[in-house]
Amino acid sequence: MHALYRPVAMMMEQVAAEIMLPRFRRLSASEIAEKTPGDFVTIVDRESEDFLSAALARLLPEARVVGEEAAAADPTILDGLHEGVAWVIDPLDGTMNFAEGKHPFAIMIALIADGETQAGWILDPIDGRICHAAIGGGAFVDGERVHTEPTAGPRPIGAIATYFLPPERQAEIERRCEGRIDLVAIPRCAGEQYPRLVLGQNDLTLFERSWPWDHLPGALFLEEAGGRIARPDGTPYRVAMPGKGLLATASPRLWDDAAEILFG
Repeated sequence: MHALYRPVAMMMEQVAAEIMLPRFRRLSASEIAEKTPGDFVTIVDRESEDFLSAALARLLPEARVVGEEAAAADPTILDGLHEGVAWVIDPLDGTMNFAEGKHPFAIMIALIADGETQAGWILDPIDGRICHAAIGGGAFVDGERVHTEPTAGPRPIGAIATYFLPPERQAEIERRCEGRIDLVAIPRCAGEQYPRLVLGQNDLTLFERSWPWDHLPGALFLEEAGGRIARPDGTPYRVAMPGKGLLATASPRLWDDAAEILFG
């Protein structure tokens, strides 16, 4: 477990208790805005990021802080993210769920150094579950070490985010999966999707977009638990290696099987 595990976890718990949960199912229309079509932000996203940015800067002054909302306002802050030490923050993952008064949603933080994720944290504010991983140090849920457990059904269970795909690509994926992968609804929250892969609820998931705040914490958590995540062509997911799409699975063997089915 990473040396900063508890201080970061406490910050996240404070945000959940003081900023997030008091506004859950109490947002007014004026507290929700659309950044781009289909991509929403709330006052909770902004206040959570402000709090965490300041607290993380105090905790590790030599590190940059890159938050999702700050990057939305100024994309240049992502420049050079693969160099030096940086915190990457998703202040409210699953914003649409939160705005609709639905669970799940999450707070996610990653610590990176020279483009390699060193540690990641995912907090579910509703049940208090913290998923954590440290590079080379394993994956943990509420302090207990965990390992991936693929489902035991006749076919792998896939939660595939197709709503950012053109209709013809959606249809192709459904055709390829028919009789080979059982498709289930996605949680619309990467901070929930990655734990489902580790905890035996899903076997695979396919993401179209791969923003660092959405995936760095979960990718490390999955890999440290024994799963695999990579680009569709098999290249690793790294900050310094741009690309599109991610396939994440509960085991390396499942990755190979799923890649053959989905990309053939």
